[in-house]
Amino acid sequence: MATVTFKDASRIYPKATRKAVDQLSLEVGDGELLVLVGPSGCGKTTTLRMLAGLEAVDEGEILIDDRNVVNLPPRSRDIAMVFQNYALYPHMNVAENMGFALKIAKLKKSEIKARVQEAARILDLEDYLQRKPGQLSGGQRQRVAMGRAIVRQPSVFLMDEPLSNLDAKLRVATRSQIAALQRRLGVTTLYVTHDQVEAMTMGDRVAVMKDGLLQQVDVPRALYDSPVNSFVAGFIGSPAMNLIEGTITGDGIMIGSTVVAVPRALHMAAGSGPVTVGLRPEALELAGEGAGISAVVNLVEELGAEAYLYCQLAENAKDAITAAPDVIVRVDPHRVPSSGDKIELRVKEGSMLLFEAESGARITGT
Repeated sequence: MATVTFKDASRIYPKATRKAVDQLSLEVGDGELLVLVGPSGCGKTTTLRMLAGLEAVDEGEILIDDRNVVNLPPRSRDIAMVFQNYALYPHMNVAENMGFALKIAKLKKSEIKARVQEAARILDLEDYLQRKPGQLSGGQRQRVAMGRAIVRQPSVFLMDEPLSNLDAKLRVATRSQIAALQRRLGVTTLYVTHDQVEAMTMGDRVAVMKDGLLQQVDVPRALYDSPVNSFVAGFIGSPAMNLIEGTITGDGIMIGSTVVAVPRALHMAAGSGPVTVGLRPEALELAGEGAGISAVVNLVEELGAEAYLYCQLAENAKDAITAAPDVIVRVDPHRVPSSGDKIELRVKEGSMLLFEAESGARITGT
């Protein structure tokens, strides 16, 4: 097993106007599955490739078990990588694909066979060892790619969006299999994805990146409940947190044309003027007439166990057809208003978050 440490690590591409990865400091614990998540271009895959030795490290250090690997070739880093596109050899069968790296390393045939058989047993691939990749489904190919990494018995697994080529149903099944397998093997794993649901369900911890900068790293629940800024708040969660423009007044906070009460400590910390109000869809509930924030239902999304209302604030309702919703609300699926209905929304006590309007930093009131 191993720990991985990034110390002020940066990658600067030639002629780029900013760093692809900017002074990243991050530690992955021994046996931990840490997920790097963020939008396209945020630097997460570059971070993975820097650790793998496929990208140069222009500043800082990367340590594997306290050994600086910045100047080591990829083969000397004791890592195994699982790629997005499987990267299987089409002319080799499953067993040959899984054992190829061991063959290159000149291990004995008996050792290669034993390792391949054990990995196939773990991944439920024993019946497919003689098949070619073209005879397998996408999920089976991904398991072969996982098997190829497992047989090497590395100190660190690197996974670069390994589920992005699978259909939605298979992604759900495979992500749970990968998480369970990683916990069983106990291998330190850095996993990259742009899918925040994947990140939240798989990671021991999740690191959120934006524009090459690490925004926050924490356990999934802490990211959801206590985001450090409005970017993390809006990125983590499905549907995303509602981020609404508001104005601090003497009585509370003005949202649309309604003043909503704010806890005293939070009100004092916010000062005065514009802020960004953060409300999860479940932080809002339907209220009686005149008892909450006025909104108009633009779209109803019924999902069986839950339902979501996509709404415009009443004063913005004239733009409802073309504008993105101001507010998304989770409601009882058995009491769902209709599209076009005017509703009142009440904020549940203790569920409101505030962020600075300009910087996006969280206002805590503590």
